[in-house]
Amino acid sequence: MSAQERERPREHTPLRPIWLCRACGQPWPCGRAKLALVTEYDGNPVSLFLYLASLLHDAIDDLHKLNPTTTGCAGDMFDRFLGWPARHTRSYRMAETGSPQPDEPEA
Repeated sequence: MSAQERERPREHTPLRPIWLCRACGQPWPCGRAKLALVTEYDGNPVSLFLYLASLLHDAIDDLHKLNPTTTGCAGDMFDRFLGWPARHTRSYRMAETGSPQPDEPEA
């Protein structure tokens, strides 16, 4: 291994099939992985959610194959992969249709 390889920080990527961070050992996505993903997908929150949804599916499959009794509850897995991005991405909205919202009075 070269000196450059030893000095380069390890990326915070998932170690499959156990879905722990290769760099810090925390459940993936760890804090640094989340920051990297938010930066990478800046301006594209839907793409970030779709990417994470596909990884959630892979993680559930991998963890279930390792041990069907300890995959984790669906809510915890959802929060781990998809619950955090909305707090870290800019809000986005569907195009307005001009129709009133349920709590808005009609003119």
